[in-house]
Amino acid sequence: MMMNILLIEDELSVSSFIKRGLEEQGNKVVPAFDGITGLKMARQNDFDLILLDVVMPGMNGIEVCDKLKNHYQIQTPILMLTALGTTDDIVTGLQTGADDYLSKPFKFKELLARINALNRRSSQRLENNAQMLTVSDLKMNLRAKEVYRGETEITLTAREFKLLEYLLKNKNRVVSRIDILENVWEVDFDLGTNVIDVYINYLRKKIELGFSSKIIKTVIGMGYVIKEQ
Repeated sequence: MMMNILLIEDELSVSSFIKRGLEEQGNKVVPAFDGITGLKMARQNDFDLILLDVVMPGMNGIEVCDKLKNHYQIQTPILMLTALGTTDDIVTGLQTGADDYLSKPFKFKELLARINALNRRSSQRLENNAQMLTVSDLKMNLRAKEVYRGETEITLTAREFKLLEYLLKNKNRVVSRIDILENVWEVDFDLGTNVIDVYINYLRKKIELGFSSKIIKTVIGMGYVIKEQ
């Protein structure tokens, strides 16, 4: 699978070597030659992987990684390239949020193996995240069919679960009663009853009663919405 890779490396010969090799594998590689430029590019674009040198002018790789992972909360995997092979340097890089490291000098096939391993881990993480829907302190595990509000497990019927799942998948968007009928009850006409209101009330009693914040909001004349607090 082709990857869109940001390469932040100030040594032109090393950057050229890595870029050429990865592009021969079918990837797209965007180079940056200092930490400040790399940080800006990482924030403004969507990359599958960031290759980040440690020793650079202006802003070093440790600082760039710290800002990306801990300040801007960017989830893109980061592989640090370091000529500083000491344990302390490696630990510092990993503690700031780097996903892996590779000490220079390295063989290209070793770099490729690390990239492939990170890509597999990232794909697995995305798959797991897709199975979990959250808002505030409410979590829905689609695979295990479990719902928790904080540490409290919420028992739902199959229809209640499907209704909550639909609302969570449309978080921050108002859904109409017709939307809910089509996607939860799988009918494309108004049932002529207050069945949706009844089930919304069922859900509210189970996921809101006794808890500090409300989850489901009514938008008069339009429908319902779950909003991030």
